[in-house]
Amino acid sequence: MAARRGKTLGAAAVHGVLIAYTVVAIFPILIVLVNSVKTRRAIFGDPLAPPTPETFSLEGFATVLARSSFEIYFANSLIVTVAALFLVLLFGAMAAWALSEYRFPGNSLMAIYLAIGIMIPIRLGTIGILELASALDLVNTRTILVLVYTAQGLPLAVFLLSEFMRQLPRELKDAARCDGVSEYRIFFSIVLPLTRPILATVGIFTMIPIWNDLWFPLILAQADQVRTVTLGIQQFIGQYVTDWNAVIASLTLAILPVLALYLLFSRQLIRGLTSGAVK
Repeated sequence: MAARRGKTLGAAAVHGVLIAYTVVAIFPILIVLVNSVKTRRAIFGDPLAPPTPETFSLEGFATVLARSSFEIYFANSLIVTVAALFLVLLFGAMAAWALSEYRFPGNSLMAIYLAIGIMIPIRLGTIGILELASALDLVNTRTILVLVYTAQGLPLAVFLLSEFMRQLPRELKDAARCDGVSEYRIFFSIVLPLTRPILATVGIFTMIPIWNDLWFPLILAQADQVRTVTLGIQQFIGQYVTDWNAVIASLTLAILPVLALYLLFSRQLIRGLTSGAVK
């Protein structure tokens, strides 16, 4: 009885910590969503209060749509994020398959090199990236952002995917080889379908930093036609006056795709995290 009670108290303590962390993590998002549909006076008067018929207002969204090219910024963010995510998952899965399945000279060194890529932020090479982009005439293009974000996401993707692929049953691959199936067919028809949970996990971990990034768009893509959402929001923040209704409305519109992605792939994310992907 005492052991069962101790186990119950331990589980309750763990759930209490998780609930507290969830509240802390979700609270800022809720504040943004609530204040996006309130008047400026109501935001500064009581930012924690929910909107009422007297304080409800969509003036922030109207300002964003009228005074900025938000649809262009949103499309740029979507194009850059989807393209970089596709390249990270494709090349990351291919590299992880090579590292986990085959033994060749330099295999361990390559794994160490990728681990170092996780530990060293890519922003340390900003000056070199800017010089290279300028030499290739890629400044103020979406292409340079896709390339930078692909390089940024590959180390973590390869690390997680290679650890996951090492746990796949070797009998399946050997049976396919005995039937004369090519290595490419094994990879695309057998390995990739089995790695869908970890692919979803890597996709979410890769997508959020890309979508929220301000550093590289500010340095590499300042032109209005290639601005991303995070950079476009900055036009409402002035040195002396800031249109907080527009800023909060822009943040709300920027948050929605991330929330939708999480809701769509939350089950795959949990499966990927609980199936040994981060051992």
